[in-house]
Amino acid sequence: MKKIILSFATALFIIGCGSAPKTEQLRNDVGIHLDLIQVKDDKVKVTVSAPTIQEAEIVYHLPKIIPGTYSEDDYGKMIEEVKAFDKDGNPLTVTTLDKNSWSIKEAQKLKTLTYFVNDTYDTEKSMRFGEGIFSPAGTNILADKNFMINQHGFIGYFEGKKDLPYLVKISHPEGLYGATSLTDSDPSSTEDLFLANRYSELVDNPIMYAKPDYTNFTVDGMEILFSIYSPSGKHNAATLSPDIERMIRAQKKFLGPINNNKKYSILLYLSNVTGADAKGFGALEHNTSTTVVFPEMMGKEMLGKQLIDVVSHEFFHIVTPLGVHSNEIHYFDFNAPKMSQHLWMYEGITEYFANLFQVNQGLISEDDFYGRMRSKIKNAKQFKDNMSFTEMSQNVLKAPYKDQYTNVYEKGALIGMCLDIIIREKSNGERGVLDLMQKLTNEFGPSRPFEDSALFDRVVALTYPEVGDFLRTHVSGTTPIDYDVYFAKMGVGKGKVKKKDNPFFLKYTPCITANAEKQITVREGVELSEFMKSMGLKADDVILAINEKAFSMDDIASLMDTVQQWNENEPVTLTIKRDGKTLTLKGKALFSYSESEGFMVIDSTKNRLKESWLKG
Repeated sequence: MKKIILSFATALFIIGCGSAPKTEQLRNDVGIHLDLIQVKDDKVKVTVSAPTIQEAEIVYHLPKIIPGTYSEDDYGKMIEEVKAFDKDGNPLTVTTLDKNSWSIKEAQKLKTLTYFVNDTYDTEKSMRFGEGIFSPAGTNILADKNFMINQHGFIGYFEGKKDLPYLVKISHPEGLYGATSLTDSDPSSTEDLFLANRYSELVDNPIMYAKPDYTNFTVDGMEILFSIYSPSGKHNAATLSPDIERMIRAQKKFLGPINNNKKYSILLYLSNVTGADAKGFGALEHNTSTTVVFPEMMGKEMLGKQLIDVVSHEFFHIVTPLGVHSNEIHYFDFNAPKMSQHLWMYEGITEYFANLFQVNQGLISEDDFYGRMRSKIKNAKQFKDNMSFTEMSQNVLKAPYKDQYTNVYEKGALIGMCLDIIIREKSNGERGVLDLMQKLTNEFGPSRPFEDSALFDRVVALTYPEVGDFLRTHVSGTTPIDYDVYFAKMGVGKGKVKKKDNPFFLKYTPCITANAEKQITVREGVELSEFMKSMGLKADDVILAINEKAFSMDDIASLMDTVQQWNENEPVTLTIKRDGKTLTLKGKALFSYSESEGFMVIDSTKNRLKESWLKG
């Protein structure tokens, strides 16, 4: 500890003074200073204190791509005014090589490098996938209010020196708290000091600065930090935290001994969407944290539901690729990446687990799970079903494979499901794909990557020849999957599924709208649903509250979700305004029903096998 602190003090001295002591010492770390206090023109100044360099010329890079994004984003394009200085403050020659790289001449003299960083949230113009830098991987600079510090957007690396330690000082406004899984070793209220053992570890630990709004809780020895930035204060950590805690407790129980992380941080940024703000919603995984971006306008219930679906996916990445991965992931090249063949595992099995654990732990019903898998089958058909998944993965950064990437969340998850079913069937329900991932974790783990071309053989050795047949035919091969065959192994098949219609719709026609004040009103000129008729609602009635809970059009997603959870004939109370008067209407929940094709249990003789699949 003393050695680290002394080394950091030396780095800060060089950063602050631009000079070194008379007795030169070799420096084997990279010192960084981010100034979040003196923000000018919406830019943050970064000062890099260089390690000892023997080469006559050195290149400083910001990443072209980072792990987990599968897109070339060129973070260097957000950097400007790159300058280099020797120990006396004299400038050295800096030449721009490309969007992400700068060459520095007379590098033996280099002491400090400075530049300014623009944030990516201000540049986002579209919510479409693939347009601009994905918000959870991006950066935000909002002076005195919020800084989303995805480290790869602020800090780069010297070529050949990514494995040096990074000593990072961040000066920030006193009222802001830096939420991260890194350990702050400075007790000051305006400065934080962080140590990362190498560049990849630094990039793996985002920090979000905002007015303190966070909760802490512990799940089976894992310390959880949940921090939120809500610009208007509509949401807060305390009200959303129960959903997060319930989710992680269920995930930890599902995973069993496969995970032993001691700390995990969830950094939630809520965007106002309009103007210059984040527009790419979702999350990005890290070993001990997740960055999440959603629109602030979402209601609490809907936001909580989305957090479970999205954050659970990112959390399961601790299994793969963070826990089990190939050389391409382990020795990731931020500027000339080689991609792995195995997105079916990294993203596909992760997405499968994010759905399976919910039915396994009772968070959703079996019918809900079947419905989700049916949706994935439908979505997967929008992609090239006869394209080799391993070939697509290995070439995902270029056409025509790039456009197929999001199929990893559809067909990739279905591949995971089919593998699970094969292993369950062959083991008489004793084992599944989770058991496979646990064995791979035990054999490899975070620090021992596998050879990309050798994975299938290892998977077969740990399971059954039929697993290898499936992988060669449907994953590296080009034969589409007949999902009905695999559902049938568990006694599940297609049938007519009865579904409750929304009580505020008549078939597909909405019976409610919004007035100028964003209040929910009953539409004029449309036939009302049986429920609305039974409650005595009339055209132009303003619905203020349901069961004493207030709703507006801003909460419409939450309202829709709430009413779908009603049981037939349960008591319902509506508070409305009619002709300027507030009235209370009492009645019962009534539903109409529609039938659609879906999956259901059709062979009860396989119930034990099905139970081991979904509940084992």
